[in-house]
Amino acid sequence: MDRAFGTAVTPLPSSRKASARAALVDLKDPVRSVIADCFRQFGIETTIVSGNAADRLKREKFEACVVRLSPPAEAVTETVVESARTSPSNSRMIIYGLGGSAQDALRFSKYGINAVFREPLERSTAVKLVRATQMLVLHELRRYVRIPVITEISVAVMNENRRLTCTSIEVSSGGMSMRSAEDLFVGQAVEISFSLLTLPRVHVRGSVSWRNQAGRAFGVRFDAQDDRRLKIKTWIDAYLET
Repeated sequence: MDRAFGTAVTPLPSSRKASARAALVDLKDPVRSVIADCFRQFGIETTIVSGNAADRLKREKFEACVVRLSPPAEAVTETVVESARTSPSNSRMIIYGLGGSAQDALRFSKYGINAVFREPLERSTAVKLVRATQMLVLHELRRYVRIPVITEISVAVMNENRRLTCTSIEVSSGGMSMRSAEDLFVGQAVEISFSLLTLPRVHVRGSVSWRNQAGRAFGVRFDAQDDRRLKIKTWIDAYLET
């Protein structure tokens, strides 16, 4: 991601009538203004939430929220995301992290952090992130079958005595994308395992379908003969119907 942070914030025009709300939890300017403008471009209203954030996310309906992941905010963030995930109205909301490292994001993986705004924040990359996830926020779910989510993935490389620990990017009923610094080649057979919110740990076979060396990312296509993949499909269907 770009490392520069623009000091001047030019308002982005709203392209549609707002139909969803995102809670900006304890965010400060100028970051807050940048993120608010990015959401506004896609018809998503933002609400500044501070102080009583956990209580508000327990009783008010939001389609998304943005919380800080860096260690100084860790205790508050955990209370907020736990409150959201245990709320009947917000349990499936899209949760964005702000800042922090990959390990910071993984500390909250049991709550299903969906995506992360990296810091220093640059508006063009923030817009790309919102664009990539807006369909879920706006509940236009039929057009978006991949679920962005950050969790730890264990990857066993078949026919090798090797196991990788990766970080997920997106999951679908047909496969997953993830990041790892270790080398894998297209066509390599693997077995992955992970747990996800209400989905207990699942194991499924697959093969590497693509690899982006520069981005340290790769995709795994699930083995159509492995019926364990159906548990993932069932979870995704339930997620999208909520």
